[in-house]
Amino acid sequence: MFAKRTNWNLEPNRLSAALAAHRASGKPLIDLTVSNPTECGFQYDEEAILSALRNPAALKYEPNPRGLWVARDAVVQYYAERGAAVSHDDILLTTSTSEAYSYLFRTLCNPDDEVLIPEPSYPLFEFLADIQDVRLVRYQLVYDYGWQIDFHALEQAITPRTRGVIVVHPNNPTGHFLKPVEMRKLSEICAEHQIAVIADEVFLDFALGEKHQATFAANPGALTFTMSGLSKICGLPQMKAAWLIVSGPEPFKAQALARLEVIADTHLSMGAPIQWAMPTLLRQRAAFQKQLMVRLRENLAELDRQLAGQKSCSRLEAEGGWNAVIRVPAAHSDEELALELLATKGVYVHPGHFYDFPPRGTVVVSLITPKNDLSKGLGQLLLSSDHPRDDH
Repeated sequence: MFAKRTNWNLEPNRLSAALAAHRASGKPLIDLTVSNPTECGFQYDEEAILSALRNPAALKYEPNPRGLWVARDAVVQYYAERGAAVSHDDILLTTSTSEAYSYLFRTLCNPDDEVLIPEPSYPLFEFLADIQDVRLVRYQLVYDYGWQIDFHALEQAITPRTRGVIVVHPNNPTGHFLKPVEMRKLSEICAEHQIAVIADEVFLDFALGEKHQATFAANPGALTFTMSGLSKICGLPQMKAAWLIVSGPEPFKAQALARLEVIADTHLSMGAPIQWAMPTLLRQRAAFQKQLMVRLRENLAELDRQLAGQKSCSRLEAEGGWNAVIRVPAAHSDEELALELLATKGVYVHPGHFYDFPPRGTVVVSLITPKNDLSKGLGQLLLSSDHPRDDH
């Protein structure tokens, strides 16, 4: 009765079941995985945001497959402030980056065609690919005093069915930004094989260093699709506003835009109130990002302070994003450590294997967690890492 593509194992894993039981019991919980900025104590200009959603212009229906000019202009201005020239005509608005991925997979791939994704990375890709009948093939990010793409492995992974290479810039959860030399190398490889660069830049603004990182949005070297949105940039995931930018050489760029426009016209998914509000909402990002960057740096300093007090754990270098990857003793599985921490200390962390790390040796924590919670939770994590239970 149901499609094979949705034949997932929907049984909760052990950790998810344990978390649900813990919440149901009413016991205190320190959640070190929180990713929803609206639950993390940041302050928003409520009047400005709500007023923007009351624009009378939204009462008029103006269907445009690429999105209203006023909203696309706000995206153009966002990139102009980063020093990247993006044309209004190269932008398509979507309700989320997930929707943008679905547009791209339908544009680029026939059933069982392949898209390369980085490993480690965020687990959402599996479901997005399944829904669109796309096969995912992994290429490695390697760690050696910082993260980098294993380009030899990437090229070895390319087959006649490969249609694109996804890069998350910076990567979630590793925080790896592609360096300019990596960006050029990736473009050269994709141009040579006539496959697309698919750049997910939702965390682009959150660099831990002082310099702005380069965007793929105006990349000329290969057909490139760059996506981002309000969810992370403005800390407004509930507003459901994102975009997709097409760049690269002709005639591929023109063909891609024409095909995407038909898909977008079929959906016409983004509501007018959000589109009219986008200029105001994007202007709000400065105040939000200032708060969040303070939180990131304070929490990273607290993590380093606690790590300096013991010898069994360390953290991997990160250049940006909202997470930290912590090395823990590999004598026991990361899942067993997470289960023990939840059961005995009421602290929840993500095992590294959720992000395709090996099943032993890493956990991932969110750096946007409120500072007091992070400090308490890390103390319990490091204590449990020093004295894990047996894996029986």
